[in-house]
Amino acid sequence: MTKKKIYQEILQASTKLGLTSFGGPTAHLGYFREEYVEKRKWLDDKVYADLVALCQFLPGPASSQVGISIGMLRGGLIGGILSWIGFTIPSVLLLMLFAWSIMQTGSFDSGWIQGLKIVAVAVVAQALLGMSKSLTPDKPRITVAVIAASLALLIPTAWGQISIILLAGLFGVFFYRKEAVPEAVDIPLSFGKKAGILAWILFFGLLVLLPVFRPIIQQTWFSIVDIFYRVGSIVFGGGHVVLPMLEREVVPTGFLGEEAFLAGYGAAQAVPGPLFTLSGYLGQFMGGFSGAAIAVVAMFLPSFLLLVGTLPFWSIIRTKPRIQAALKGVNAAVVGILLAALYDPVFTSAVTEMKDFVLVLVSFTLLVVYKMAPWLVVLVTAVIGALQYAFWG
Repeated sequence: MTKKKIYQEILQASTKLGLTSFGGPTAHLGYFREEYVEKRKWLDDKVYADLVALCQFLPGPASSQVGISIGMLRGGLIGGILSWIGFTIPSVLLLMLFAWSIMQTGSFDSGWIQGLKIVAVAVVAQALLGMSKSLTPDKPRITVAVIAASLALLIPTAWGQISIILLAGLFGVFFYRKEAVPEAVDIPLSFGKKAGILAWILFFGLLVLLPVFRPIIQQTWFSIVDIFYRVGSIVFGGGHVVLPMLEREVVPTGFLGEEAFLAGYGAAQAVPGPLFTLSGYLGQFMGGFSGAAIAVVAMFLPSFLLLVGTLPFWSIIRTKPRIQAALKGVNAAVVGILLAALYDPVFTSAVTEMKDFVLVLVSFTLLVVYKMAPWLVVLVTAVIGALQYAFWG
């Protein structure tokens, strides 16, 4: 098969997933396995499981990183880029259109937007419930999560969250270092360790230098690059956990209001693809079309650099017990940070009256008990919110 044919195949498969993959990161991994392992047979279950383990180990959007990794295995670096484009761009365009429509009205005093803010409460609560079962299965990790939540609320800064994650990793090394780790499998790649080292240098170089030059280059586009690259580099736990970090970067600085932020987060539940595409919505508010494009690229660039930097060394890293132990502590802290985000800003900003909390309960029940698709719950909640606004104001 020619390279052109391979590239077309990657773009076709990933775009199909980008248009149909509703339900969040866990559901995305199920869609990927069905499409890439079962249907197309591009890789087997052992390699797929190892890619999932790697992407859960790295910061960033795990499901997107799995898709990018599969694209890299199939078509090299270009294949990874095409896989990302197909899976990401559909939801980016939808959220940019949503942001544009909100900007034209200049008002958030409508019931359906309040419904989007309320459904964000239910979606984050559902994510917290699901993550806690797998990431905090014992008393020590539950304790780490509670402490992390408390500290995240008391120290509401991005650097505070980074410190929480680092301390939780140290706890994991101390407490879980003697537990056994599974064997790794060989992952075929078209690039090697030299490319990996270069990617690591670029990753850390941008992470350090962008904040240094931001006060000097006082341009909106540079601020967008700095904010979204930094958040995309340090967030563990995927799209739901990125919420508090982004909120503290763009709302207090005046790029957009809290109502606009939460409305976008609610809308992100109604579209397929990764939640990191919220960056397209926020970038549209911050700098129009070009701002959205810059925000999306900056948000996902760390994922590419981390994958290129880590994949050639993964067979070695995978067998290190201390690294796996640190990850257990970090994942527990992620649950705590998400718990803090559920309270502030999600709950405190969306629930102001009794009827708001009733709608939260309805949305949560539809998601968790009746297993209704998130996009459908978003639609139902938005309609109920609009009706409430029309009849009760």
